[in-house]
Amino acid sequence: MSGLKREERIRFLEEITQAPGVPGYEGEVAEVLTRWLKDVAEPSYDALGSVIFEKTGDPKGPRIMLAGHMDEIGFMVKRITEDGFIKFQTLGGWWDQVLLGHRVVVMTTEGELPGVIGSKPPHILPRDERNKLVKTRDMFIDIGAADREEAQQLGVRPGDPVIPYSPFSRMGDGHLLMSKAWDDRVGCALFVDLMHRLGGREHPNRVFGVGTVQEEVGLRGAETSVDLVKPDVGVALEVSIAGDMPGVKDDDASDELDGGPSLLLFDRSMIPNLKLRDLVIEVAQQQDIPLQTAVMSAGGTDAGNIHTYRSGVPSVVVGVPTRYIHAHSGILSIDDYERTVDLLVALIQALDDETVRSLSR
Repeated sequence: MSGLKREERIRFLEEITQAPGVPGYEGEVAEVLTRWLKDVAEPSYDALGSVIFEKTGDPKGPRIMLAGHMDEIGFMVKRITEDGFIKFQTLGGWWDQVLLGHRVVVMTTEGELPGVIGSKPPHILPRDERNKLVKTRDMFIDIGAADREEAQQLGVRPGDPVIPYSPFSRMGDGHLLMSKAWDDRVGCALFVDLMHRLGGREHPNRVFGVGTVQEEVGLRGAETSVDLVKPDVGVALEVSIAGDMPGVKDDDASDELDGGPSLLLFDRSMIPNLKLRDLVIEVAQQQDIPLQTAVMSAGGTDAGNIHTYRSGVPSVVVGVPTRYIHAHSGILSIDDYERTVDLLVALIQALDDETVRSLSR
């Protein structure tokens, strides 16, 4: 395997997941991508901040768009109370139950401030409150400020982004990785890894790796960046929902860690192009890469906006199985990640002009 080596790849994954980048504040993630693609591909940008990298094989070949969104779910400062606590707006889809007691970082103009989403100790909870779910609107962030004036002196302003605090960790024998923001820094990492793997080798197309913005609040960056790329094929690179945990049924989420990459068969934003779907399956079989399939009844991906561009773009979603998405910490397997890179390299080699034209016939 050429390109990034495993330990280098893990360092890259740590750096890109730990970068702050809630919707609308993805600049530091774009800087990480640009640094890791230095001397590999030149960046360009759309007006919303999505970053586009091109790796040309055949200058006359089809245009392949690989999209991974840079934003992570997080929060925004809504207001500061008189007592110095922060009321916040969620950015992206959170389940209220996973928030209380978790640490966060407020990104101010004066620097980073640690905080915690406060919770009442059970000792003082009335019996009728103990089984009630606390709503986000009733939550607050404690940054240790005595009052509003001190919070302002620390640099806090309405509109400041707030990110989950979740240090990068290797688990078990080291092949499982835990961090915040796998959704969807893993998609961004995939196209970076792919471009390194392509290196100087020939491929029959023009590959565009796109780090999109604001996916978690409406697939917005995909809508603007697709207009610049003008793709002939779209591939959204994502996490998939791993269901190999207690309490999850196969009908809800059948993907497993260490089971290989996942091909999404349905979500609320797109049904994949059937010929492209079958090509992914065929390539995986030819390369002896285990491939899982998933159906997601709620939510969508950047492919939802890519596939409806102009007269239509044949598109699919390929993901890396990940536990506990849309929470402070998720877990994935580096083995699944590397198999996904292998799959994408082989898929890119298969997408020549004749094959791409056949997808729309």
